[in-house]
Amino acid sequence: MGTGAARAWGPARLPLPAWPGDVGVRIERWLEAERGQLFLWIPVMLGAGIVAWFALPDAARWGAVILGGLAIAVAALAVGRSGRAARAMAWAGLLVALGCALVWWRAERVAAPVLARPAVVQVTGTVKRIEPMPARQLVRLRIATDAGSGLPGLVRVNLAVKDMPEGLTPGAQVRARARLMPPAPPAVPGAYDFERVAWFDGLGATGRGFAPVEIRAPGRPDSGLRARLTAHVQSRVEGSAGGIAAALVTGDRGAISEEDAEALRRSGLAHLLSVSGLHVTAVVGATMLLVLRLLALSPWLALRWPLPVIAAGAAGVTAVGYTLLTGAEVPTVRSCIAALMVLAAMMLGRQAITLRLVAFGALVVLLLWPEALMGPSFQMSFAAVTAIVALYESQRVRGWFERREEGWGRRLARGIGSLLLTGLVVEIALTPIALYHFHKSGLYGALANIAAIPLTTFVVMPFEAAGLVFDAVGLGAPFWWVAEQGLRLLLWIAHTAANAPGALAMLPAMPGEPMLRWSQVDCGSRCGGHGRDWRV
Repeated sequence: MGTGAARAWGPARLPLPAWPGDVGVRIERWLEAERGQLFLWIPVMLGAGIVAWFALPDAARWGAVILGGLAIAVAALAVGRSGRAARAMAWAGLLVALGCALVWWRAERVAAPVLARPAVVQVTGTVKRIEPMPARQLVRLRIATDAGSGLPGLVRVNLAVKDMPEGLTPGAQVRARARLMPPAPPAVPGAYDFERVAWFDGLGATGRGFAPVEIRAPGRPDSGLRARLTAHVQSRVEGSAGGIAAALVTGDRGAISEEDAEALRRSGLAHLLSVSGLHVTAVVGATMLLVLRLLALSPWLALRWPLPVIAAGAAGVTAVGYTLLTGAEVPTVRSCIAALMVLAAMMLGRQAITLRLVAFGALVVLLLWPEALMGPSFQMSFAAVTAIVALYESQRVRGWFERREEGWGRRLARGIGSLLLTGLVVEIALTPIALYHFHKSGLYGALANIAAIPLTTFVVMPFEAAGLVFDAVGLGAPFWWVAEQGLRLLLWIAHTAANAPGALAMLPAMPGEPMLRWSQVDCGSRCGGHGRDWRV
């Protein structure tokens, strides 16, 4: 952070210590030496305030956290004589208070009515989203219910494929009977909390719809680019392989069978199904390479224009478009923000990938979606990226794996060693998080990923992209064949790793964790008389 960090966190000249002896001087000197890393603590302190909101039971304690953080900030500035330690403590108190207040405001802002008890009802409203799930023979509808219907404003209804009416598209007004129930709490303590996710998503009820489904008014005639691409990909590659192919392009995972999805989870390859850092990086890298090579064909352009900057700009536009195409889910948005920051650093001639970049990405996500901190997606993705960046910021590791003049055998062994070490470090970082959230973790994920990640990045995704491009002139079949073989090999790797002896480590709920659950409370006009709050 250089001189900018010194200006942000305090003067370079050490103040007189406020502690007895030389303790204050030692702290100031240590903070001065670490001033370039102080920014990394900003998302940590913000996250501490967010965690406090989820862990504490009521508004009185949330207010105490906010006031306590502000009091610490004021006391630090008053006692610390404006030293770096005082400024750091003041920023920490302010950020904890901000984190608690931010997630509190977010929870109040998304507050919506929730169904009180299971019931069979008549649902009338407007279809907001249609999610085909061919592997389960279902279609999932998100419906914004009509005002005055007595139902929550947004419900999710599953329909059997045979009950899906012809011509139903987003924007259509429908009427159907459905059995609805409140969003389900965790099945066991510490399990996935769909109830919390639904609250922040504004979802008030879920259930099963029954035929007939009446279309009261037609929707948009166009089903959308994402839906058309998903259908096209699944028409070229069948089965779960087609479901993975569609997930890589549009993020739609509905065609993957439960058996294959479980194998991917057990083998540590489930991250390939979530459009995130790997996919955005592959798209950005391919775009930069393609644009740069095409522009370099013109000597006039190559001599007069900064082609790497232009290629980086084109890659940024592509990353944003890919994020929107795949539904702009939080992991994809997070990866897109990180990619844009890397591209901006490259365009400015700065070091592109650092821990400060990771911290800034986490800060942006927490400011936009503070509740994401409690989910496994945020925790696992940032833990993996932090572990990788910290590993390769080590001078010793960089010395092991940097390029050098040597034979192809040594170069290949060095590359395989780099992949193995990276996979091992990532597995060490992710295993505790996986055990905490899912109570199980695949033990062979590092080995499986050594083969699966290059296969997906350098075979499946490029040939799938080429198939989509050449389908415009009817010549995409060979590319789709190669992509399909790569996907079937990926599934074979997943099943082999998942079925190996001792492939899965199991663990019950972590001892001593706070048993947080949603409970129905009266909250007056805030959410129509029925809302939820955290209770311990």
